[in-house]
Formats: sequence, C-alpha cells, structure tokens
Amino acid sequence: MGAPLAQESEFFKQLKAAQPFFVMAGPNVIQSEEHVLKLACQIKAVTDKLGLLLVFKSSFDKANRTSATSFRGPGLEEGLRVLQKVKDTYGLPIITDIHESHQAEAIGRVADIIQIPAFLCRQTDLIVAAAKTGRVIQIKKGQFCAPSVMRNSAEKVRWAGNPNVLACERGTMFGYSDLVVDPRNIVLMRDAGCPVTCDITHALQQPAGRPLEGGGVASGGLRELIPTVARTAVAVGIDGIFMEVHDDPTTSPADAPTQWPLRHLEELLTELIAIAQATKGKQSFHIDLTPFDPDKTAGAALV
Repeated sequence: MGAPLAQESEFFKQLKAAQPFFVMAGPNVIQSEEHVLKLACQIKAVTDKLGLLLVFKSSFDKANRTSATSFRGPGLEEGLRVLQKVKDTYGLPIITDIHESHQAEAIGRVADIIQIPAFLCRQTDLIVAAAKTGRVIQIKKGQFCAPSVMRNSAEKVRWAGNPNVLACERGTMFGYSDLVVDPRNIVLMRDAGCPVTCDITHALQQPAGRPLEGGGVASGGLRELIPTVARTAVAVGIDGIFMEVHDDPTTSPADAPTQWPLRHLEELLTELIAIAQATKGKQSFHIDLTPFDPDKTAGAALV
C-alpha cells in the first residue's frame, strides 16, 4: 500500500493553469556559471515579453552520454550551486535531471521539477526517491516505450504520496539511429492522469548516428525540424514545452545538433502561441456515431 496522497503543490497548480502552455528551457548542460546566468537572463527576457511561464533547465551531469569521454558537466555539488544562483538571481524555478536515488535529497533542495530521464522511466526506486522530495516530477517516456507505460510510471509517483507529476513525450525509436514523434502519443499519454509535455529538441536526436573522426560515434540531430515537432505538439494541445536553447549551439559540448538557437527563440514561441490560441487541441471531441440525417442540423456530428 502506498503513502497517503498529499495535496498538489501551488507550483504544480501554476503549471497546470499556465496558458497557452509553460516552457522549460535552457542549455543542455552547465558549461559555466557565467554562461548559465547569461542564458537564464536572456531566455527570461523572451518569455516575460510573451507572457509565458518559464522553468529554467540545465543539467549538472549528463550521465547517459554516448561515449565515456564525453563532457558530462560540473557534477552534483557545483551544478546545484550554479542552479541555486539562477534561482536567487532571477527568481526562476528550476528543472534538472536525476540519475541515481541517492541524489534525490540534494536535488530536491534546489530543483522545483526533478526530471527522470527517458532511459530510466521504469526505474521504480529512482522514481520513488525523487517523488518523496515532494517536488514536481517530470518523467520522460522511454524511446522504447508505448504511451501506455506512462500510466504506471506516473502512478509510482502517486504511490509515494506525491500527486505532482508530468509525463513527457520525446520520440520513439525508429530503426537504429532515429526517433519519430507520433502525435497520437500526446493524446494517449493523458491516460496517465497528469499534464503532458513534449521535449521538442531531444525528439529530433539521431542516437549514435554521427560518425566521429578517428572512430566512434556521437548523437546527431535534425535541428531544422524542431519547429515542425513543436507546431505539432502545440496543435495537439500540449501543456508544456521542453526545449534546449543555446546562444551558440555548434559549440555546445553536449547535444549540439539539437539545441535551438537563442536568436530564434522569440520567433518560434510567438508562432507557437498563435497556434495554441487557434487550436482546440486540449479539448476532446464527442463523436456521434448515430446514422447521419441530412435533414437535421449540419455539423451536429462533431460537438
């Protein structure tokens, strides 16, 4: 039997009420304190101008890199210090990844959203440890999972007594080095009983699909298609957008091919707001299957 379910946090209620969607954005990994503070300031300026709720994202450790020699970040202690500096300086809520259960307490003191990486979306002990912090838990759907899996993953958070959970779509493995975002998943994942978000940048990864000089491989990506996935997610009625943003993406030490250029952030978000305001993606159609009678009011089949 699980723990008694607590009340939803005020922050979680803000995320649920955000219109037309909330944004989780920032560089993939912490490169330096100076760089992270600069990005936080500039991204916040854009989202404030557009009236969007921003959660700042960056990772202190990229533990699931393709190569053992890849840049991973500054580590837990230093990374959390930098993220706390972002909170103190700009008043922004923070989202960052967790990789091991013993990290939960320390991360929970800084992060407002603790993110379960896609490869770890079924790791019960990790999910429960994160959930026990009481923070909002975002679980990325594994690239190998059907959308129905997220129902069980979200329920593990609630089993720990925490009702504050988000389910995140980030593409499904299609072949050896490609991902595909199926917009049906965004609808089907609502069965998890929580807000659904979409990672519009990692969804364009091509895992281990880029040969390196001297041998080995790295993840590739299709940055130019990020707006395509974003438009689709917003049209379907997404609650939140997760995106990695960089002022000079080609120099990023992690996931360079799938980080969105800061200079184009306002342009993309402006378009997405317009789509969200035009669509009825968050509404469910009632489909009337009775035989069509042309003598009755036209258009009554879909209400």
